[in-house]
Parts: sequence; C-alpha cells; structure tokens
Amino acid sequence: MTTPPGSGPVPAPDSEPMPREIWFLVVASFIVAMGYGLVAPVLPTYARSFGVGVTAATVVVSAFAFMRLVFAPVGGSLVGRLGPRVVYVTGLVVVALSTGASAFAGDYWQLLTFRGLGGIGSTMFTISAASLVIALAPVAKRGRASALFGSGFLLGNVLGPVLGAALSGLGLRAPFIIYGVGLLVAAALVAVFVRPSRAAREAAKARVDAPPTQPPMRVAEAMRDPAYRASLVSGFTHGWANMGVRMAIIPLFVVTVAGAGDWSPGVALASYAIGTLVTLRWSGRAIDRVGRRPLLMGGLAFSALTALLLGLSFHVVMVLVLCVLGGVAAAAIQPAQQAVLADVVGRERSGGPVVARSQMAMDTGTILGPIVSGVLVDSVGYAWAFGVAGVILLVGLLPWRTAPETLERTRPDHP
Repeated sequence: MTTPPGSGPVPAPDSEPMPREIWFLVVASFIVAMGYGLVAPVLPTYARSFGVGVTAATVVVSAFAFMRLVFAPVGGSLVGRLGPRVVYVTGLVVVALSTGASAFAGDYWQLLTFRGLGGIGSTMFTISAASLVIALAPVAKRGRASALFGSGFLLGNVLGPVLGAALSGLGLRAPFIIYGVGLLVAAALVAVFVRPSRAAREAAKARVDAPPTQPPMRVAEAMRDPAYRASLVSGFTHGWANMGVRMAIIPLFVVTVAGAGDWSPGVALASYAIGTLVTLRWSGRAIDRVGRRPLLMGGLAFSALTALLLGLSFHVVMVLVLCVLGGVAAAAIQPAQQAVLADVVGRERSGGPVVARSQMAMDTGTILGPIVSGVLVDSVGYAWAFGVAGVILLVGLLPWRTAPETLERTRPDHP
C-alpha cells in the first residue's frame, strides 16, 4: 500500500534500494542503444547512397522523430489503457520490423517510409519507459534512476559504433538487420522480466499494475506549472541540438569539413556518448542533492558553447574533443528533465499524456533541427548550422530563470 504524500518520512537517499525492474530496463536500453549506435553513423550515408543531397539525408533522421511526434498523444493514451509494459514491448517489436525492412529498401522513398514507421514504435516504448521509471523509482533517487537508465542507453551508443566499425566490411545494410534482431531480444527481455509480480517493493508494484489512487494528471493541469512549461522549452532545444543536429549533421561534418576517414562518424558519436556516460553518475547524484534547475541551466549553457565552437572547428581532434564536452553537458540536461517530469506528475498519479507532451516537445526539436540545419549547410555552410543550434540552446535557458526548483516537492511536508 502506498503512503500518501505528507503522511510519513521520505526514506533517506541511500536507504531504499533501486527496484529490480529498473535494472532490467537498463539492460534493455543498452541492447536497444547498441543497435541504434550501430545504425546512426551510417544512416545519413545510407540515405545519400540513393543519390540525394544533405537536406534529403537529414530528412530521413527527422522522419523518425516526426512520426514519434504525431503518434505521441496516442502512445500516451495507450500507456494509460494497456499499461506501460505491454506498450513498451509492442513498440520495440514495431521498430524491430521496420528497421529490418530498412535494410531491404529499394530506393530513398522506401527508406523514408520504413524509418517513419519505426518512429511510431519508438514513441510507444519511449513514453512507456519514462512512465515505468517514474512509477518505480524511489522518490529520493529519481535523478539517479533517470541517470542509470540513461547510462544503459549511452553505453550502448558507445559500443554500437565500435561494433559497427568491426562489421564495416558487411556494407551499409547489415547494421539495420543486426539492430532489428537486437530490438527483438530487448522486447523479449522486458516481456519476461519486467513484471509487477517481480517488483522489489509492494508499493512499486501497485503503482505499475493497479489504478492510481488519484485521477490521472491532465496536460492542462501540468501546463499551469511553470517548471513543466520551462521543461517543454528546454526539451525542445535539447532535441534540436543534442538529438537532431548531433545525429544528422556531425557524421557528415566530421568527414566533409574535418577531412577524416569513414571511421570518424561512429567515433564522433561514440565520443559524445562517452562524455555523457562518464558524467552521468555525478550528475544523477547532483540532481537529487543540489537540484534539477542548476544542472539544467548549466548543462544548456555549456552545450550551447560546445555547439558554437564546433562551427569553428576544422580538425578532427577538435571535433572529437568538443563531442566529448557536448556529451558532458547532455549528462546534466537529460536526467534533470526526467526528474522534473517525475516531480510534476508525482508518484501517486499516472501521467501518460503529460509524459507524451514532454516527449513531443523534444521530438519537435529533433525534427526541425536536422531539416533547418541541412538547409543551412546546403546554402551557407556548417558553421551557421552549429551557430543556430547554439543560439537555440541559449533560448532554452530563458524560462528556467524564473521557473521554480522542483526538488523540494519530494519532501514529505510539501503540499
């Protein structure tokens, strides 16, 4: 039975163990991300192999995020109706099938269609994963739970490009087949092990499997919270620069401008992931102790600086160093965003639509970032694309200047 807010003490930060289900979600995220890290470096090149330009190649990246955006409201409703575990597994299977089909695309438009379909499944398991982490994480460890979940994804992003380099002789299509198989393995893992009957705590089981003790939070209610509104803006800017531009532009930039070899796109993306991975343990603890707002603001400012400097870099070593530093900045942004979302929704309520709207904000940035940047690259060059990304990140700082800190909402005396 869950304890109502304010009726008892909140456990000390290190006294309540991390539920076993979260560890299985971390393993699943690692498998998913390793395949994603395998595909991401070759996707722009694969798209261009069909005889299209940079802008069209970046649209393939944006198509995935566009379908995530369009389907997010439905995904949020499905989580409320079917439960997060069912939607999570179904979403992984959808992405697995569409990714495998991408390997056999006969032209650019088929590839674009298959990647778009994959976005539908992606938003299903992304919203479900966020809902599971919010429900299962101990209140005092929300930042660390988010960082732990993110570390599994990032470790996979590090090893994925390494695996891709080892398998480079298999061609551009093989990574999509391998990724599809990996997604099916991750789906089976979650289906078998992430079950309410295996919960480490009875309260966590109730939050995942039973109806909430309070009505679900509506988006209109969340929008009255200035912290939630600020998180939507910073999520959009994070999606633009650190998800969209990073995945679509840096792989092309490091080869075209820095003059590196075919190995460099994977190494550049892995460098970013390494920077995030080595910082997440510290940032997760800082988010739970110092607060969400300072980490978010510092991460956005530092990320903007690295983006601006990337546009002035013309040597592969400089690019790789800045990728690492950009990853360090992202390690402060992403788990803090997740912790704010958990604080806004609370542990006694479901918030599928609220989580979906947050995901939509980031996906909107992930869609627009590559498209606008691709147009800028084709017309005025890479420096402008990175410069605009840096300015967009600085815009994400503005609402946090006045938004409240949400860490205090985890205290037992908070209304």
